[in-house]
Amino acid sequence: MNWVLVLVMYGLLVFGVFMIESAARHLTVSKAAMDQFGSAGAYFASKQKSFILIGSIAYFTAAFVDYRWIRWLGIPFYLLSLGLMAVVMVTGQDKDVYQLTLPGGLVFQPAQLGIMTGILMIAWLMQDLPKLHRWFGAPFIRIGIIGVVAAIPFLMVMKMGDMGSALVWIPVSIVALLIGGIPFRYLSCMTLIGVGMLPLLYFVALPLVSKRGPERIDTWLRMMEGREVDILGDAYAPYYISMAVGKAGWKGVGYKATVENGGLLAKGFGSKTTAHNDYIFGVIGEELGFRGSLLLLTAFALLMIQGLFIAFYSRDLTGRLLVCLVVALFFAHIFESIGMCVLIMPVTGIPLPLISYSGTFVVICMFLLGLVQSVWIHRNWKPEPKVKKAEA
Repeated sequence: MNWVLVLVMYGLLVFGVFMIESAARHLTVSKAAMDQFGSAGAYFASKQKSFILIGSIAYFTAAFVDYRWIRWLGIPFYLLSLGLMAVVMVTGQDKDVYQLTLPGGLVFQPAQLGIMTGILMIAWLMQDLPKLHRWFGAPFIRIGIIGVVAAIPFLMVMKMGDMGSALVWIPVSIVALLIGGIPFRYLSCMTLIGVGMLPLLYFVALPLVSKRGPERIDTWLRMMEGREVDILGDAYAPYYISMAVGKAGWKGVGYKATVENGGLLAKGFGSKTTAHNDYIFGVIGEELGFRGSLLLLTAFALLMIQGLFIAFYSRDLTGRLLVCLVVALFFAHIFESIGMCVLIMPVTGIPLPLISYSGTFVVICMFLLGLVQSVWIHRNWKPEPKVKKAEA
């Protein structure tokens, strides 16, 4: 067991529970919840603890079971995730967030399951398909496998309008190509083609699949250039969230900052409804200041470096791909979630791993980290040699 990975993961989860309690305390909940928990923040923190408990079961199950067995779940889970995404696309056209409500009131987002199963599929197919025929090991075929597995959920999620969850596929696919052994000349050619297609994708394809995507990017570009924006309209949340982080200083305004402490969220600025999930780093930056933000980034860096360390000791390509793709997923979420709070990225509405209030995503993150742990635990496994019995 890699105890550094375990301790850092649970340290981030505990930190997230405390920050959720602070960020969600301004939300409105039922009278019964208020009577039981005393505040909205405590209510959401309690729900997050329940999700962490479920995630812990998923984590240790994935960790102690050999990942080479878990990979066989790739195809059925991948098809299931595509089916669930198709269901919410049909039944959730009038919603901003496409999700399913499970028995017991649990909310489930199939888009998050899609990327988890896609990682399993890519890691499995890239190693085992070439064993069937060497033709599957050709660079063009490998590129095609990664492209098809990633493109289907990517396009479906973009059609839902969830640009943040869709864009995560880009760094994951890039890392899959790098670790999958695609020659550099192919990667260079694909990079040049991709750069050349950017104007077409931005001006033609993006408006067709996402109504809010071009508006958010345009608002971000205008703010980066110092041009006039509507801070009471589209630029309201990014403007006040970035201001909250920028004015916090070294120490911040204090945990659960009140109006008297100068907390912008307490004063009603920013996005109260999404402060506990999409904009939770804005709350961390304002309340704990630069030192709290630096501590959080250090913990995330340690988590990802530990993942790369585990990938180095993996016994096969499947393990290396699993770990590196999980690290790519975490990096993409961390970079975008924090970046949109400090105006280096456009707003996409993406949770911060292990920190944000996100039932589906925190369980999936813990399961993926369990797979990383499984790669470490089973790194020294070797098949038993077959010894022929001597003839009498």
